[in-house]
Amino acid sequence: MGHRPDDAEAWFTSEVAAHLDSLYRYFLRRAVKQDADDLTAEVFEIAWRRRDDIPAEWILPWLYRTAAYVLANHRRRAHVVPLHLTDAPIDGDHAQRIADRDELMRALAGLSERDRDILLLHAWEGLTGTELAEALGISRSGAQAALSRARGRLRELWTPLMQDRGSL
Repeated sequence: MGHRPDDAEAWFTSEVAAHLDSLYRYFLRRAVKQDADDLTAEVFEIAWRRRDDIPAEWILPWLYRTAAYVLANHRRRAHVVPLHLTDAPIDGDHAQRIADRDELMRALAGLSERDRDILLLHAWEGLTGTELAEALGISRSGAQAALSRARGRLRELWTPLMQDRGSL
């Protein structure tokens, strides 16, 4: 794939392990906190073993794709799929934030796992366009279409929740 320096350990530390915090936050939002360390370590173990397969220009999307596989395997083993929203804004009314978070979690829970992953990779992990396509293993136009469809399905689920709150 990409050019690797002679010192693989130095390359791995500077280019791959630099994404440790991003991967850890990825798992915090999708699994219980107690599992986030182990899942993150598992991704980096895989990355080390497959370091020659990591495209130099797409390290983070490659890590996110690997993380999705690791998480899917973990969920199959645990039969538990918690979803944590740890990056909620801290300004405004606390009660309103809790209500908004609950509505978002209910709407996200109503989506397919694929739609949820696409939205979370885009919104929380900050992947756009080509990075999202690389993480999903599809074309850029395919990623944009999938993101658009996932947004539409989220809007369909979330809008009634927001309207119900207004009628209380």
